[in-house]
Amino acid sequence: METYISNVVNVGRSVICVGSGNNGNDRIHTAGQLRQGQTETIEMSIGTYETTLNLQLWKAYADEIEISIETPSGERLPTLSEKIGTQRYRAGETNLLIYYGKPGPFQVTQEIYFDFIPVGTYLTSGIWKIHLQGKRIREGNYNLWLPGGNVLNPVTGFYRPVASETLTIPSTAAKVITVGAYDSRLNAYADFSGRGGERLSYPKPDLVAPGVNITAPVPGGGYANVTGTSFATPFVTGSAALMMEWGIVRRNDPFLWGEKVKAYLRRGAQPLPGFEKYPNESVGWGTLCTAQSIPYM
Repeated sequence: METYISNVVNVGRSVICVGSGNNGNDRIHTAGQLRQGQTETIEMSIGTYETTLNLQLWKAYADEIEISIETPSGERLPTLSEKIGTQRYRAGETNLLIYYGKPGPFQVTQEIYFDFIPVGTYLTSGIWKIHLQGKRIREGNYNLWLPGGNVLNPVTGFYRPVASETLTIPSTAAKVITVGAYDSRLNAYADFSGRGGERLSYPKPDLVAPGVNITAPVPGGGYANVTGTSFATPFVTGSAALMMEWGIVRRNDPFLWGEKVKAYLRRGAQPLPGFEKYPNESVGWGTLCTAQSIPYM
């Protein structure tokens, strides 16, 4: 999806703005770097009354990692077989379906998908452990994800969550304008806003816009206060549209679209208290400010 959207942005006179997601302060993501021969253990809690769960592990396809799973009762399943396709295991009152994916035409990474399915009604609750051992490591970076969108029991999550690299697809696309959120009333960063990270091949997000307690129309009529990067993104989308109208429609700059609009928005972004380095993984180049974006406008 990221590759497709980046290609669409290359079409003349278009700009795509995408929210960075709202998983910055959730317990659904963890990450690390594994070295040759090193073993790391990821602890994950599954709350009571959890009916289903899926877990994704992303790593470089070139890395060979031995993976084993330990149940809350201490039972350790056999080391997973690194073969393409589905594997099935039984762990207490939980069935595990594990799928090793292939690299794709547009990526050199590999997804390993874990599907937790209850034998009866609920999954086995408690602390599950995922043991990773570096067998043949070239890069070593890994990321693990649980489902977002508040679909999980509040107790379910990683014991050591990592806020970096919590951008949601498709805000990870290189050529979109990735928009995070901040609280414009307090002039403070909104910690739920999805974040980039140093290990990404390009810096994200690009900037942040007001995304806390925004008054917006609601279905059926009327207005309500809403929060999220989905409500910060329209501020940037509207700003981009006004810039393009000034440039293209009024013929002040016929090439004011695509990466050029992003460059101007980055230039005009203003610092936010608490951050010394720009760009950074939380607010990118800063807060939206169209007044400073185009110096000759």
